[in-house]
Amino acid sequence: MIPLFFNDVAIEAVEYVLPETVVTSSEIESRLVNVLSKAGMKPGILQGLTGIRERRFWNPDQQASDVATLAAEKVLSRSGISRDAIGILISTSVSKDYIEPSVASLVHGNLRLSSQCQSYDIGNACLGFMNAMASVGLMIDAGFVDYGLIVDGENSRIVVEATLDRLCRPDAAPTEFRDEFATLTLGSGAVAMIVCKGKLSTRSHRINGAVTLSSTEHSRLCLGQPDQMIADASKVMLFGVALARKTWDLACESLAHWSDEEIDTYIPHQVSQRNMDVLNEKLGLSPEKHHLNFPTLGNIGPAAVPITLAQADESGRIRPGNHVALMGIGSGLNCSMMSVTW
Repeated sequence: MIPLFFNDVAIEAVEYVLPETVVTSSEIESRLVNVLSKAGMKPGILQGLTGIRERRFWNPDQQASDVATLAAEKVLSRSGISRDAIGILISTSVSKDYIEPSVASLVHGNLRLSSQCQSYDIGNACLGFMNAMASVGLMIDAGFVDYGLIVDGENSRIVVEATLDRLCRPDAAPTEFRDEFATLTLGSGAVAMIVCKGKLSTRSHRINGAVTLSSTEHSRLCLGQPDQMIADASKVMLFGVALARKTWDLACESLAHWSDEEIDTYIPHQVSQRNMDVLNEKLGLSPEKHHLNFPTLGNIGPAAVPITLAQADESGRIRPGNHVALMGIGSGLNCSMMSVTW
């Protein structure tokens, strides 16, 4: 695998929007008394195993393109970048309004972007947003565009409620609970990022480079549909962390100043506390360097890394000049790590 290096690419702005509806793990478990009893599990198992206290849902009438548009309008407004300057719009939403057209085309229309601005979706499970950042970066360095807009809107309400309906059936089996347990960790959110030519940036958050590896012999460990996700969570963690270890080693070989000692803050895709603990142990990472939000947001898919980055920035966790490591693992399995100088 050839690492990607960027010559003049920067993150100009990143903004997010969260749903108002909060659903606690206790509320979810209150609907699963029957199947939990059959499985011999005590109340509190969902939060106990994952560390997730709550997650958020959009209103039933809000689609992925609607909430992605909200985030896009926010980032355009706060950055001051003219929408006519946007040369490419990419959506990475796992959640979809329709099979077609693309979520990107719906957001493009909502924003009334220029007809010369391309738009399309990139889908790669939880890794899609980082893939889009790399794609836009390559387009900028090649001279095709000066500004790119990446959006993501995730709505877990549909799949979580459908899962709860199945698990609430009198004949629901403990095996079904185990197969669909990971679904109950999902949350919702929307985010948008403007990536631009470095010399045009007013903030100069430089994207230095990235490495990506795959392990697609494990591509069927997590299979998702709009109303159901079946996952072998233990194997996804086992093989996902093994892939992360290889990706980490490649980053150490390829990217400048890539070591636990030289990285100031980790911005990881987040699934649960258990996953973070195993990742830290296997990669030798300092736990205190992670900015984490899964206890209150759950697993928000490809929106997780950019939302976490935005929250780390607004909290003062990352400061100008800090070396920031973006790290993502997506079902498939695929793993990317990206170096950013903030």
